[in-house]
Amino acid sequence: MNCAIITREMLDTTQLDTTESDAASRPPEPRGCLFALSQPPLMIFLAVIGFLLLMASLHDLLLL
Repeated sequence: MNCAIITREMLDTTQLDTTESDAASRPPEPRGCLFALSQPPLMIFLAVIGFLLLMASLHDLLLL
């Protein structure tokens, strides 16, 4: 499922020509949660937690 957030800047069609100086003077756009999830340290942490949960569930199912 694809979803997108439409902001006012996306709907504004009055700006026809933008130059590099205009783009450089604007503040950087905020990044969402998908950017945070794509970071390698977070993905490693989540993989370790997932592995530990998997091992605990297998232990409960097979050995207890």
